[in-house]
Amino acid sequence: MANIVKTDPFDDFFRGFFVRPVDMGGHADAPTMRVDVKEGAEGYTLHVELPGMKKEDIHVHIDGAVVAISAERKQEREVKEGERILRSERYFGKVSRSFQLGQEIDDGKASARFTDGVLELTLPKKAAPQATRVAIQ
Repeated sequence: MANIVKTDPFDDFFRGFFVRPVDMGGHADAPTMRVDVKEGAEGYTLHVELPGMKKEDIHVHIDGAVVAISAERKQEREVKEGERILRSERYFGKVSRSFQLGQEIDDGKASARFTDGVLELTLPKKAAPQATRVAIQ
């Protein structure tokens, strides 16, 4: 026996109307920091896309298992006499991202490299404290 389901043809129309983002032609939102996180036996490797940033303007903070990355692109606008800006779409400002990894990081051995707009972080795991057995006398 088949189940009879009542459908409203306007259901899909209105659902799509309210779910889809609408571009109102305003300013572009701040870009998001794209991050890839890989875990190995020894630690974590992160690749963070930061196009157009300078390495001096990127900051990484490690607190236990929490990694915080922030970067700021400063506006360097030089308008010459007789020129006027018709459109400016590039983002200037600060972006940041913070997340918690599965194990604490050995921040003394952590390293970072910034090449072609991609920040690569190598974050070794902190050695887990060894459990000791106490002899009872």
